[in-house]
Amino acid sequence: FAFPRVIGSFVAADYAVFALMLLVSAAIGMYYAIVGRGQSSSREFLMGGQSMTAVPVALSLTASFMSAITVLATPAEVYRYGASYGLFSLSYVLVVVVSSEVFLPVFYRLGITSTYEYLEIRFNRATRLLGTVMFIVQTMLYTGIVIYAPALALNQVTGMDLWGAVISTGVVCTFYCAMGGLKAVVWTDVFQVGIMVAGFLSVIIRAVVLQGGVSNILNHAELGGRLNFWDFDASPLRKYTFWTITFGGTFVWTSIYGINQAQVQRYISCKSMTHAKMSLYINLLGLWIIMLCSVFAGLCLYSVYKHCDPWTAGMVSAPDQLMPYMVMDILRDYPGLPGLFVAAAYSGTLSTVSSSVNALAAVTIEDLIKPYTHMTEKHLYATQQKEYVLLHKICCLEVRNSKICLCLLLRPLGLTTHGCNFTTAAYAFNWTTSPTEPSLYTTVLQQNTAERPFLADNWYSLSYLYFSPIGTLTTLAVGLVVSLLSGTLPQMVVLLLTILHVVSN
Repeated sequence: FAFPRVIGSFVAADYAVFALMLLVSAAIGMYYAIVGRGQSSSREFLMGGQSMTAVPVALSLTASFMSAITVLATPAEVYRYGASYGLFSLSYVLVVVVSSEVFLPVFYRLGITSTYEYLEIRFNRATRLLGTVMFIVQTMLYTGIVIYAPALALNQVTGMDLWGAVISTGVVCTFYCAMGGLKAVVWTDVFQVGIMVAGFLSVIIRAVVLQGGVSNILNHAELGGRLNFWDFDASPLRKYTFWTITFGGTFVWTSIYGINQAQVQRYISCKSMTHAKMSLYINLLGLWIIMLCSVFAGLCLYSVYKHCDPWTAGMVSAPDQLMPYMVMDILRDYPGLPGLFVAAAYSGTLSTVSSSVNALAAVTIEDLIKPYTHMTEKHLYATQQKEYVLLHKICCLEVRNSKICLCLLLRPLGLTTHGCNFTTAAYAFNWTTSPTEPSLYTTVLQQNTAERPFLADNWYSLSYLYFSPIGTLTTLAVGLVVSLLSGTLPQMVVLLLTILHVVSN
């Protein structure tokens, strides 16, 4: 039986809220373009003239990697795997401490714009170019997914035009990035963080009212095994446990906050190292707030659909459609609120894309153009503005199809469809579902049990959070062995001692 994916549609108020978010974002870019009209230097454009203060940079750091994928996927992960996902809040503490006390002082005192300049200082220009090229390719691929994936999910559930959303957000993002530079990106992020929190709260408050209070939602979550914070299973094949999230998650997020160009470029734009460090610690509070909202939204999702899982029943075709499905379900009688949630999702997209494109422009200018040309500052500034348009077009077009493979060892928690029996009295469509009908999820799992190679149950089933620590430790081990064999180990020791001295001072 074919179930309708779109359970509601946007009304004029929803489109108005979404359009207002885009207009305010564009207005911020225009404001900083007018205010900074006489300041057309490359460093002013990319680094905000190193005049930024802690609070706006902190909120920008929070927004940069809290994309629409976070808004849609994190509640779905909590719905399927439990609230242990919230333990990332612990790993964030370690990440902020390491980033602020180890990485930040080195980058700030070097006075660099591109983090890959460090590679030339430490090694040579070829290493710097290799790092730059790898970053550009990875960021373009990532940005394409950030733009397209949430647009597809929201289109299939809300009926919002797919390419209209992609193009409108792309045009607005390109506009305020190219017009206002880093200052526009940072202050637009501040506005968009507020929209993200407001979108989450609109869904959470309505779900709490429908379910009879916070205590009922928590009781439902406990009975369904979703309050699984203290899972100390040491198996590296489990997707989310205390160890995978706190240990593996620390490595994953340190690679982002410690050395990623998009993040480093923000905190070294602060007017002093004190403000830079403060921005990271204030950002920690922002990360906790977003995490609390997304985890509790996932618990609300489970409470509402504890007896009828929309994904297993075939009402949605992918887990990332669960959150917008619930939004259209419980907020359909409140015009404008579904639009607010979609605005929240696209605020995440705008903040992530603007940060990525800003970082791409910075490394392209600093690593690929500046060392090999003798452009004036005015010429560089004009080139950067053109780059924003070109880079964003490439990122928007970097969309590809893929097949998703379900792994048994990820062990999603139990879901049921025994309560699926809806009529037009409660829903906009007249349809029912029988729990005896096999779902797409069940069918795929049955197919996966037929023949599985040895590596599928071992290396391929390793929690994705362990890939980063394994890669880091492997790099360190190989680097030490090669240095020892090539006779450069003493120089490495001297370098390490120098870095520790710089950090301690």
